[in-house]
Amino acid sequence: MLSFKINKLDIFQSYFFGKVEFRNDNYKVNIQNQKRGKVLKLPFEINSKKQQFIVRLTGPNDLFVEDFLPIWGQSEWLEIDSDAITYFLADHQDQLDTIEIMND
Repeated sequence: MLSFKINKLDIFQSYFFGKVEFRNDNYKVNIQNQKRGKVLKLPFEINSKKQQFIVRLTGPNDLFVEDFLPIWGQSEWLEIDSDAITYFLADHQDQLDTIEIMND
């Protein structure tokens, strides 16, 4: 499992933009609705034969939202395009602290 700590996540007109930390490295994160379909792009390459991953955002008191997203390769940022995650974030933005990507 890849676990990103959410350091900052701000809402803009129709998307969320912020910063996450993974193994002491900082990355930008962009979360938006499915304009291109469901999308997951990572800021680094991973060795996996899987084509889709469970992406889960979690917070205290068992709060979470998840979606099953296809990997679209690598990007400078962590990019997540998911209606389910975006709409949940609109109501719970400041209550989530971790992004988990199940790659096992």
